[in-house]
Amino acid sequence: MQANEQAALERLIEIADGNSGQAGYVADFLLAWWNAEECGGFDLTKLWALDSAIAADVVTVTGLISRVHQYPDTLGYKSRFDQLIHAWRKPVFA
Repeated sequence: MQANEQAALERLIEIADGNSGQAGYVADFLLAWWNAEECGGFDLTKLWALDSAIAADVVTVTGLISRVHQYPDTLGYKSRFDQLIHAWRKPVFA
């Protein structure tokens, strides 16, 4: 992972950890990478609702995803994505 990609990913995770109006859209994007079938996909028109800097980070991370062919857990982000799942998706087992 290149430094700019890592920085963009970490900024997006921080946004998704928050409660801004854009946090849910960013979480949707990140969780679609994690497991689109179980966590839901990402509607590309949600990019229109993101600030340009956040949208640029989404584009950067999309490039990372297409280049490395790995899930976030194999890049060292399992615990952070587990937190996002807990915050944004209903538990599978209630």
